[in-house]
Amino acid sequence: MRRTRILTAVLALAAGLLAGTPPALAADSTAKVSLAADTYTWKNARIDGGGFVPGIVFNRSEKNLAYARTDIGGAYRWQQSSKTWTPLLDSVGWDDWGHTGVVSLASDAVDPNKVYAAVGTYTNSWDPKNGAVMRSSNRGASWQKTDLPFKLGGNMPGRGMGERLAVDPNKNSVLYLGAPSGKGLWRSTDSGVSWSQVANFPNVGNYQQDPSDTSGYASDNQGIVWVTFDESTGTSGNATKTVYVGVADLQNSVYRSTDAGATWTRLAGQPTGHLAHKGVLDAAGGYLYLSYSDKGGPYDGGKGQVWRYTTATGTWTNISPVAEADTYYGFSGLTVDRQKPGTVMATAYSSWWPDTQIFRSTDSGATWTRAWDYTSYPNRANRYTMDVSSSPWLTWGANPSPPEQTPKLGWMTASLEIDPFDSNRMMYGTGATLYGTENLTNWDSGGQFTIKPMVQGLEETAVNDLASPPSGAPLLSALGDVGGFRHTDLTKVPSMMFTSPNFTTTTSLDFAETNANTVVRVGNLDSGPHIAFSTDNGANWFAGTDPSGVSGGGTVAAASDGSRFVWSPAGAGVQYTTGFGSSWSASSGIPAGAIVESDRVDAKTFYGFKSGKFYVSTDGGATFTASAATGLPSGDSVRFKALPGVKGDVWLAGGTTDGAYGLWHSTDGGASWTKLSNVDQADAIGFGKAATGASYQTLYTSAKIGGVRGIFRSTDKGATWTRINDDAHQWGWTGAAITGDPRVYGRVYVSTNGRGVIYGDTSDTSGGGGTDPTDPTDPTDPTDPTPTGACAVTYKITNQWSGGFQADVQLSNTGSSAWTGWSLGWAFPNAQTISQTWNAESAQSGSTVTAKNLGWNANVAAGSSVSFGFTGSWSGTNGKPTAFKLGDQACTVA
Repeated sequence: MRRTRILTAVLALAAGLLAGTPPALAADSTAKVSLAADTYTWKNARIDGGGFVPGIVFNRSEKNLAYARTDIGGAYRWQQSSKTWTPLLDSVGWDDWGHTGVVSLASDAVDPNKVYAAVGTYTNSWDPKNGAVMRSSNRGASWQKTDLPFKLGGNMPGRGMGERLAVDPNKNSVLYLGAPSGKGLWRSTDSGVSWSQVANFPNVGNYQQDPSDTSGYASDNQGIVWVTFDESTGTSGNATKTVYVGVADLQNSVYRSTDAGATWTRLAGQPTGHLAHKGVLDAAGGYLYLSYSDKGGPYDGGKGQVWRYTTATGTWTNISPVAEADTYYGFSGLTVDRQKPGTVMATAYSSWWPDTQIFRSTDSGATWTRAWDYTSYPNRANRYTMDVSSSPWLTWGANPSPPEQTPKLGWMTASLEIDPFDSNRMMYGTGATLYGTENLTNWDSGGQFTIKPMVQGLEETAVNDLASPPSGAPLLSALGDVGGFRHTDLTKVPSMMFTSPNFTTTTSLDFAETNANTVVRVGNLDSGPHIAFSTDNGANWFAGTDPSGVSGGGTVAAASDGSRFVWSPAGAGVQYTTGFGSSWSASSGIPAGAIVESDRVDAKTFYGFKSGKFYVSTDGGATFTASAATGLPSGDSVRFKALPGVKGDVWLAGGTTDGAYGLWHSTDGGASWTKLSNVDQADAIGFGKAATGASYQTLYTSAKIGGVRGIFRSTDKGATWTRINDDAHQWGWTGAAITGDPRVYGRVYVSTNGRGVIYGDTSDTSGGGGTDPTDPTDPTDPTDPTPTGACAVTYKITNQWSGGFQADVQLSNTGSSAWTGWSLGWAFPNAQTISQTWNAESAQSGSTVTAKNLGWNANVAAGSSVSFGFTGSWSGTNGKPTAFKLGDQACTVA
């Protein structure tokens, strides 16, 4: 199965919803919006991985400091204490959604607090914005950004090559960035604040995966693909003299400067006919190692080589682990053991069948051994064991015949890194996860080393649809690349994705509202059926039968009682069936490609939408009639849902910036619609358990309301709205799907395009609604007096490094009355200094700190809490404060 990471959600938004940068819209003066009336806790519904990890970067001067980059899901930092990954780019907002694609990372060896990310998802028209270089001085806890005059392609062909971004190991104010699309080599001399093109660099690259591709995706020039410094040619504070640069050019792949970038020349004697995917320098041994492929990757290599360049003499040596004639793959992943010069490893990145291969040499490439060998074909002997018990779905539920095994050692293995401080630890990325080992040197002694997923916290699925049934599993997900899951416990990795059949991508799913055991899903598959059914709430599945012409999943709807289904597949018109799809009949009166949904009460009523028209069927999907309603969005960037428990109650979200865009409500089955005047734009709509005392279910939407983009909740049928996320939790594009939980008030499940399924829980146990910040009686008005009363504080240092730290503070209202504003004070015991605060406004005088509410988190109900965080500096000791005061009231310290 090829997991290419060009996902339907990306293409859909690129084609319509985000075809351009939205213009600024004036806030509706009638909107009643609180930018947050309570505190939400956000987590991932655990899947662990699920996408391609093209880059892993270890810091060369500080132990246990490592980063991983993903093609569409942001960047992560390794947490050694928990052996998990912390997401670093959740603050990327809707308008900058492309900046969740990370084409390169660089960790500063001179100042390990500094980290850089080159971001941008596509170089063609799919991403309307240019790329950027993001820089952080606190290991990614917060970022500053410099926009570039060209695009970057974190999800483009060649994304496994690199790293394109590099920090000078001797003079860390100097950085280089290799650009795609013929934009050349760029340099910064002020720590990434500003960038200029290296005008005299002689080659901008010329390799295109497919020059005939008119979309601009495969036809883009892959450009400058890596930068490597020879740290031995510089001294502290002075620019490194020798710099190597890799170029996507089959005949001219490697260039060098020996005067700190003043002049550049093609490296003489280099091999031709291949692209150098990586250039890794072992300064101690005096070698530059290079992994070559005839293609740019990350999944299309045909032939490959590995070479060694002796830096002192200019001698090239072919050290390929196997003869090129015997390769059917390219080499990409490449690493050296910094503790043991002469130890080098490489990957056969594009070997899908029977498995990837990893090669290891302990004599600078003179001889090699393999991760696995044939004994007598098709039997093989592995130097490793694999333990995927923490992510059991990595077996894909497969039972292959030898020499194929499950779980696979991997595929798309473009990244491979030995920990520079620990010869036993190695990590490598695949198209589905990040694997690692902590006893790698067993390889050399003849024993077996153990490979396990090292991916917890790194969530990289693209979400196409979500459903939260009233009984059974709390969540069902439809995902790109890995199909989807039945989530019985949000805090645990599901045992298996949907199988029988395994869709490469699930495009839509639904359940019968009054019989939640009946579930249907549709999706994409290279060969085989595109629809599957379950009669046990998604635990087990069986395939349906495709109507003629079906080429993809499309959308599907289940009748409220599960007696029938309506399917709008790709490649064929809308179809309906009774039973479980053993035969299908064409629906009339509705165009092909329409989005379909079901009424959640009347089992014979189904709805459809296409190109501005709403369609209704009252005979189980056999015939549809177009509604006379006008004014709905003219395009197809629309999602709509019918409310459970009320016949004919339908909500529709969607549109484009150059036409109708917003949220509409119908109470007569789509015959007429009312556009909510207090919603500027909306892209997904969902329902959850009603608030205490409310007669209508809670609404959730990914929308722009009051001029602000976010995730919003309404407990009063859309009359007022509360923004429940904040600027630190935005996750790029969240428009594919959203749903509340019918069993847990306040819980919402949010789709992302690369950060997996996010779910939020509220601290507002009272179930209150939104409020108007312009209303003088609004309890969230930050000018209201600071409260007094019983309080409790939890102060937690969440991360600490040399000279810096990050902390979270939770302030709880343990009294009997609500607060309408708060101000918390404390004194640092060791002269610590706050550098940046989020979810609060802070001031510091000497050791004394005061943190006050923002406008959106002033209201704290009795029994509820509010949280904020900050980064700071410390020296010598970083003790925790021992006393906190809310105004004049001392708080209990937990």
